[in-house]
Amino acid sequence: MTRRRIPIRSRWRRQARRFGISLLFVVVGSGLWYAQERDYRDQLSWMGVPTWEAPSPLTLHRVLRNQGFLVGWSDVRVSPLWVSYLLHAVEEPRAGARPDFRRDWRTLWPIAADSYFGSGYDRGHLAPNYAIAVVHGREAQRDTFTMSNMSPQRPDLNRRLWQRLEEVVIDHFVPRFGVVQVITGPVFPPRWLDNVTNRVGLVEVPEAFYKIIVVPAEEPRALAFLMPQEVSGGEPLDDYLVSIDEVEARTGLDFFPRLPGEVAEVLEGEVVTEGWGLDEVARLPGRFQ
Repeated sequence: MTRRRIPIRSRWRRQARRFGISLLFVVVGSGLWYAQERDYRDQLSWMGVPTWEAPSPLTLHRVLRNQGFLVGWSDVRVSPLWVSYLLHAVEEPRAGARPDFRRDWRTLWPIAADSYFGSGYDRGHLAPNYAIAVVHGREAQRDTFTMSNMSPQRPDLNRRLWQRLEEVVIDHFVPRFGVVQVITGPVFPPRWLDNVTNRVGLVEVPEAFYKIIVVPAEEPRALAFLMPQEVSGGEPLDDYLVSIDEVEARTGLDFFPRLPGEVAEVLEGEVVTEGWGLDEVARLPGRFQ
């Protein structure tokens, strides 16, 4: 029995056809993934995820997608550079018991749950446990306890002043406005070499932290806070009000890259507290104090 030989050209055509079909599936699949990913990011980041005014090796980061929030993670600083999340009003806010801290397998360096022990710093949440839990659910709450959502914070900042600001956002601003967008993160010294040895294990220690709260309405309003590590914890929150422009100058980030220029100039360049009711809550004690 003689076997019929398939000409080399025909075999090449078949292989090329198969490769073309596989490539088509990859392209279509990648496009669908990108569209879905962009849609999810848009849900959690008003006017686009933060970008950089002047890109450099220190600005390299990856966007880690979590249930209810996004993290701009830097494998250079071994730290989140920004965290973005959306909060909306809920009828009966409830949060489950605090989950355990855990390592995030997506980070290049092994930051374990006990990496901060003995350092004098707390594992400071950027996407807050309570607010994310009541708005986005139990799975999202668990995600807030991954170490990629943590940054070294002094205890008086983490447990007092920072916690009070988190509570004001979810307990007062969200019910007042219905929906708020929050972007929060660390501020590092201007010169990286000045901070290169200031680390908890592998994690670079910030000198301050920012939190930007936006009401994403037709005429948006915003507040920005900048809090240093060294605080006593009982200070009025409004002592730390700054413009968004100042936070951008300190971090190098552009927080709302899709915001029209004329709107950004007003929203980011001024500190306007009217309508927030901040004077009513700036001195409230924390929930656990």
